[in-house]
Order: sequence, then structure tokens, then C-alpha cells
Amino acid sequence: MNFQALATPAGGASAVVADALIVVLPADGKAGTGDKALDGAIAAATKAGDFERKAGRTLYLHSVDAVKTPRVVLSGARDASAKAFRAAVAQGLAALKNRSVKHLAVLAVEGATAAHAEALPLAVEQAGYVYQHTKPSAEALPMPGKVSLVADKSLVAELKQGLAQGEAIAAGVNVARECANRPANFCTPTWLGEEAKRLGKAHGFDVQVLDRKAVEKLGMGSFLSVARGSEEPLRFIIMQYHGGAKKDAPIVLVGKGITFDTGGISLKPAAEMDEMKFDMGGAASVLGTMRAVAELKPKVNVVGLIPACENMPSGIATKPGDVVTSMSGQTIEILNTDAEGRLILCDALTYAERFKPAAVVDIATLTGACVIALGNHHSGLFSPDDKLADELSAASRRADDPCWRMPLDEEYDDALKSNFADMANVGSRAGGAITAAKFLQRYTKAYPWAHLDVAGVAYKGGAAKGATGRPVGLLTHFVLGRAGRKA
Repeated sequence: MNFQALATPAGGASAVVADALIVVLPADGKAGTGDKALDGAIAAATKAGDFERKAGRTLYLHSVDAVKTPRVVLSGARDASAKAFRAAVAQGLAALKNRSVKHLAVLAVEGATAAHAEALPLAVEQAGYVYQHTKPSAEALPMPGKVSLVADKSLVAELKQGLAQGEAIAAGVNVARECANRPANFCTPTWLGEEAKRLGKAHGFDVQVLDRKAVEKLGMGSFLSVARGSEEPLRFIIMQYHGGAKKDAPIVLVGKGITFDTGGISLKPAAEMDEMKFDMGGAASVLGTMRAVAELKPKVNVVGLIPACENMPSGIATKPGDVVTSMSGQTIEILNTDAEGRLILCDALTYAERFKPAAVVDIATLTGACVIALGNHHSGLFSPDDKLADELSAASRRADDPCWRMPLDEEYDDALKSNFADMANVGSRAGGAITAAKFLQRYTKAYPWAHLDVAGVAYKGGAAKGATGRPVGLLTHFVLGRAGRKA
């Protein structure tokens, strides 16, 4: 799909030549398009009661007098923000469904910024995404081959950069969605490793994939304990994007890659267990972010680490009460084998030390407790480092990919005490998302660290079941912010 910034013609927006034009009209404003023909059509529709400037309201108009584009959609937005613009574009695309539109033009009545430009590809790509890998009967939605953001000529250069950024992030989101949506018999740890290699070769970053023997040599006893019960071989994926100077300390992103989670011996209930194919949502987001970053080429070094395995019950699976030794040398009493994500992440966080990182962020569908706390809108953000937490929060706002900072008080550590090891892998139910983060914190003393619990946002259940691709946007903006590039 080709996205471009198009200078408003001398004759006004009515002189734009395209197959369809979406006009985004904020509810909290009264400004028109400045184009006599379009403003007349808007006024007539409003007066007739056919359209209101409210979020979610759309009106399809065909062959408007003196407007060269034959199809015009009026789409109401909550306000003039980029977030509201993105939602209004999505509504406008729905109104054009099944119509022949090869070239779509979009006009933000109260002006477009780079943030609006970034939002446009995200809205269009999300509307056009259809999972087909194991459902070839699913028909791809007809989407325009070219999309133009119409704006004043003075803004075109700025908008081009925003569109390019949005295209790269949208591509990364689609990588994450496609990986997470694949059933676990297709998306295995081995397949994840091969996909990482494919992405690295296509987009210019280095990839190394370690097998069980190499992981054993590293002493990753905690990671190995989770993989014991499965016949699928584990993989430890290491990706490196070299955008900065060789001496520059990298950002390290660590993604939980449990390609299917039965709970192990602490077996989960059968209801909705199919959704545990999404338990590698953190890994998927790291793959998607590496894809986006490699396209945008910021001047910063980024490392992506993915410990990938299944968590299955079997005669040799780890049992509740077993004690394992992590790569750091710390011992862990495993009280619940369904708290496995932290067991693979802790060894990856120890491995991250060798890069002498500027910052480490781990991303995981880690706890149901975080979903109870924050629902399905915000990722849970945990960090003892105020500067890093503020950076991630700011990146989430720029990306419209929200997170919420949660506490990490030292008092929560008491829940992880064990009589038989340096720590237990779970505490009580109360504050479960926090104690999970406190567990991980014990492996991060060597560098600035943050943890994103994305259990509530990485995928949706019910009729809309599927991966969201979050938090690729947040992570990409964090990397760009570190490189000094902001939308």
C-alpha cells in the first residue's frame, strides 16, 4: 500500500482526484473544510438531520456537486486529536466497505500533524488485516492501493515522515499479530526461530538461535525446567540491530515466548485454554518491534531476546515443590508450574547483562492479576527507575498504546520467601502482578529495567478473538525516543 502526503490543490479539497474522500470532522469544533462545495454538502446533510458531528457518526455521499471525487464519507471524531482521527478513519473505511476504491484521500478538517499522519497507516492496515494462514477461505478485505493525506503544502514534508513512521509500525504490528494468531501446532519455538531469521535477512538485523544444548551450556536451569514437559524443542532467539556506534550501549527487549501454556502439572481449566497460544504475545511484540525499527533505521543499537518453549504436563515435567537453579545462580522453589513465564524470563534477563545495556524492557503476557487490575486497555508498567518509567509512559502516549505504572514497594518481596530456596516463584493471589514483577526484579540489578505485563492487551477473546499487535507501537516509540526521533 502506498501512503503519501498530498498538497491541497489550488481549487480546494473538492479538486482532489481520487476514488473516495474521507472527511474527518471533530465534534468539538465548528470549522469547515474551507472548500465551498464540500462545506455546502456538509451543511445540507447536517440541516437535513442526516449527519451529526459526533464520534462514530458517518454519512456516505455519492456524486456531490462540484466535487471531483465521486464518493465522499463524512466521519465524526470525538475531538481533533490523532487518536480520535484514527478512530474516525476506521469508521470511514467501514462506510466504504465493498466499494471499488483504489485511491483513497483523507482530509482532517482541523489540520493534520505528524501524529495524525502516523495514525493513518495504522488505521488502514488494521482495517485491512485478515488472518488467512490456517483459514484460506477468509477473504481479504478490498483495500485501496494508494492513500493520500490531504493537507496544506507547508505541512507535506512533516507529514511524509509521520506516514513513513506509521507504515513501519503498522508493518511491525502485523508481524506481531500474524505470529500470535497462528495456532500452537504451527507457531512452535522452532518456527519462531526461523521467522526471526527470515525477518533479520529481509530487514537487515543479525539473528542467532540457540538450541537446548547451548542453553544447557549457559546454565539456564530455570528456562530448561519449563521446557522439560514438552516434546517441542526450546529455542533461545537473539536478534541484534546495529544502528548506533559500536561502543553505544544497546536497548534490550526481552519477550516471553511460551508458544502454548497448559499450566504444566498445575493444569489450567479447559475453558478458554485455546487462548494460551497467545502466551507468546511478548515475543511477538519484540519480533514486530525489530521489524519496525530496522525499517526506520534510528541511530541506536537494539537487542531482542526471546526464550521460547511450551509449558506442558508429562511424566518428566517439573513438579510443584521442585527446586531449580537459574542462570544467575539463585535457586527457585516452583510452587506453581503455571507461573512459568517468569521462569523463562529470569534467565533471559541474566543473559542480557552481557550486552552491558543502557536499558532492558521485558514484555510478557505474565499474569491474570494484571488483567483484573487494569482490564484490557492499559499494559501494566513496573520499574524501580523513574526516568525509564517516564520514558515508556511518554512513548505510550505518543503511540496511543497506553500503559499504567504499578508499584514495586519492597514490602511485596516478603510474598516470595521460601524455606527451601532463595525464592518461591509465586506469592499469594493478592497483588499477583506485583509479586511477579518483584520476582523478575531480582535478576535486574545490573542495569535500568522495566517490565510490561501485557496480559490484558496483547489479544482479545470472544467474537473478536485475535492478537492486537500491542505493544509494538509503544516499544518502537521508546526506541525512537532514545534515538532522538519523536513523532
